[in-house]
Amino acid sequence: MGKPIVAIVGRPNVGKSTLFNKLAGKRISIVEDTPGVTRDRIYAEADWLKYNFTIIDTGGIEPESSDVIVSQMRRQAQIAIEMADVIIFIVDGKEGITPADEEVAHMLRKSKKSIVLAVNKIDRVALQENIYEFYNLGIGDPIAISASQGLSLGDMLDEVVEYFKDNEDALLKEERVNIAFVGKPNVGKSSLINKLLGENRVIVSNIPGTTRDAIDSFLDTEEGKFTLIDTAGLRRKSKVKEEIERYSVIRTYASIEKADVCILMIDAEEGISEQDEKIIGYAHDLNKAILVIVNKWDLIEKDDKTMYKFKNDIKVKLAFMPYAKFLFISAKTGQRVHKVLSLAKECYANYSKRIKTGVLNDVISKAIMMKEPPVMGTRRLKIYYATQVATKAPTFILFVNDTGCVHFSYKRYLENKLRENFDFSGTGIKVEFRERKE
Repeated sequence: MGKPIVAIVGRPNVGKSTLFNKLAGKRISIVEDTPGVTRDRIYAEADWLKYNFTIIDTGGIEPESSDVIVSQMRRQAQIAIEMADVIIFIVDGKEGITPADEEVAHMLRKSKKSIVLAVNKIDRVALQENIYEFYNLGIGDPIAISASQGLSLGDMLDEVVEYFKDNEDALLKEERVNIAFVGKPNVGKSSLINKLLGENRVIVSNIPGTTRDAIDSFLDTEEGKFTLIDTAGLRRKSKVKEEIERYSVIRTYASIEKADVCILMIDAEEGISEQDEKIIGYAHDLNKAILVIVNKWDLIEKDDKTMYKFKNDIKVKLAFMPYAKFLFISAKTGQRVHKVLSLAKECYANYSKRIKTGVLNDVISKAIMMKEPPVMGTRRLKIYYATQVATKAPTFILFVNDTGCVHFSYKRYLENKLRENFDFSGTGIKVEFRERKE
């Protein structure tokens, strides 16, 4: 069947190349305001959710032109349309429908291909109403986007990949989840990794500092594909004397940056320490997915409230990251070790989650109705529009009248509302504010 091909078509200067570059993740097509800059088809690989596909940028279609170059561009676009499995028909939301748009729409309807209609340059809430006239093209439901700002491209791609469901060649190979095991020396990081791998891959010893480097192990299971990163235990700076150990500290922080999920391992007998807080605080600052594992739970005398009390004590000390998931295990006996990867996968799924723009704005609107934005000086904060611009970690931009009116308590309130409505347990999220004029 082959990998799906997605062609981006439309009349000149509607933002095809800007969209192409955004989807390709790099500047391949030349972006100019001069019509006809892109004269040929340009190809790139792209992926979205669990699908990968080829995208084609085409020269702008000008059906009525007698110019030789323009007619060649039209032919190139027609070839791309014939090759494509899905067509993104891009129009200019600021200019509205033009005769050229109607001609292109007529060509596309005749092609009988799957078409997604993207109304570009909708970068302000005031322009949202502009999309409705594009229903007159008879192509289907228009989707408002801003290629230059990357707004609502996820919603558009959701529609594109809907057409790939029967194409097995489109499916991405399952990606590896990078899991970094961090914590003080001798808390059982290497023992747990060996238990998960089912082999003595990493040296296990009671001598602190046995693991000097970050060691990667690859594990494929029914839960998915994982890279398990065993890191050197981090000690207080005053105890870091050897030069080799200083490099180990640097490599541990580098492993946290590389990881999708960070697992903080705590010794049940010793409890949580300042150093543990510092290690996982670094992962929190990077908005990583986080799982806290209490190891050596078999050594603790317990009653029916022991785990509850222990977890509460940790939560108080890690109050800056209330979203973290918890697990109590014994790497030595294997108690609950089978839950480690499934919980890590849950954290990763939330770390990779994308929310549709319409649903997101409904939640934000209800939150504003329940609690009015604050007044700073003489101005009240106004929130116009929200969009998710990234995953890993989920990142949201809220367009407002004045970023100076954003109080930290209201930002926290909105973050909590997002967490209440969407399951982001086990992962950090980012909420940023941007003035609409930006």
